[in-house]
Amino acid sequence: MVGGGSGTRFGRPKQYERLGDERIIDRARRIAAEASDGVVVVVPAADAAAEAGVAGGSTRSESVRNGLAHVPDDVDVVCVHDAARPFADPAMYRRVVAAVEAGADAAVPAVAVTDTIKIVGADGVVTSTPDRASLVAVQTPQAFRRSALVDAHASGGDATDDAALIEVAGGRVVVVDGSTDNRKITVPDDLEWARRRVVELADDREDVS
Repeated sequence: MVGGGSGTRFGRPKQYERLGDERIIDRARRIAAEASDGVVVVVPAADAAAEAGVAGGSTRSESVRNGLAHVPDDVDVVCVHDAARPFADPAMYRRVVAAVEAGADAAVPAVAVTDTIKIVGADGVVTSTPDRASLVAVQTPQAFRRSALVDAHASGGDATDDAALIEVAGGRVVVVDGSTDNRKITVPDDLEWARRRVVELADDREDVS
């Protein structure tokens, strides 16, 4: 689980913000632990000892590589998840892992794009409008055949999405159902939404009980 960022866009390390009784990173880690056989948490280097985690790098890809180095050798399928997505559920982990076990090199959860997307040049001029039906917004957790992920990272390249490295290497990446609830905490408004969502989920559980 990748939580090594400094929160530049947020204004502070967002992974440590509170959602009800737990922090964002704690909630994400708890759900990951429910869905897997073990969790390696990557955090800012200065926090590694206090958080019982692995020191992150200067880029997201470097942080992933640092975490991957601590995954036991007998693991065949690895999930990479952003700590800033605290609402991924165990079912989503199962979907991406099942897709890799079925033969894919990588599997990513995604949701449909509802807005029209424009490709814009450096001069601010629109160059094309891709068909929205062929576009999806990709989320994490993403699952990988461990050997494919290790090979993809061997070049030391950087990407905002690990599946992109698999694509560049010629691997087969498949898409499974994501969730609109699986929203990434990027700006303060996202945090306010997340706090409201935690309360709503708690109320839903009380209604069911």
